[in-house]
Formats: sequence, structure tokens, C-alpha cells
Amino acid sequence: MTRIASFLTAALTTLALAAPAAADCVVAFKAKRDNPLKLQFGTMTVAGDACGSAAAAAGAIAPQLAAQGWTLLTIVSIKTQDTAKGGRKDKGGKTGGGG
Repeated sequence: MTRIASFLTAALTTLALAAPAAADCVVAFKAKRDNPLKLQFGTMTVAGDACGSAAAAAGAIAPQLAAQGWTLLTIVSIKTQDTAKGGRKDKGGKTGGGG
């Protein structure tokens, strides 16, 4: 019984260490600036922990935009760094790519 427990502990530890870290992602967004009104479509790279949802990405991007005088309107898409170039699928399942 002790050997089984030792084996399981070793196996779980190996799996935990082998798990990939959260990858950075590229977030496409729309923002605005008032007086005079200006609209912007842009992209920003954010850390992996902010890539899980639009709300998390917005939380990471909005303060950076605000520091530059912009107000975040919406998150358009979230793409992982390894698929951000060339043909890819974003988290919403939409396809995109080169032309």
C-alpha cells in the first residue's frame, strides 16, 4: 500500500511540474477618447492570468488605456501568443488569418 501511495505521489508531482504555464495572449479591443471623440481599435499583449475571459482581459487593459486618456469600450477577441500569427482560432472559435 505504501508503494502505491509513493508511486501516485510521484506521478502527480511529475504531472504538476509538466503542466504548461499560462501563456500570454493578444487581446483586441475597442476604446474611445472624448472631446473631440476619437475611436481606436487596438491590440495589447497581456499576461496569461488575464487571458481566461473578456472580463479578466478588460481588468488588465482598462487601467493601461485610462492612463493614456482612453476608455475601454469592448474586448473584441483574445488570442494566445502561439496562435496570434497566421491562421488561427480565437477563444470564440472564429477563424482568422493571413490573406
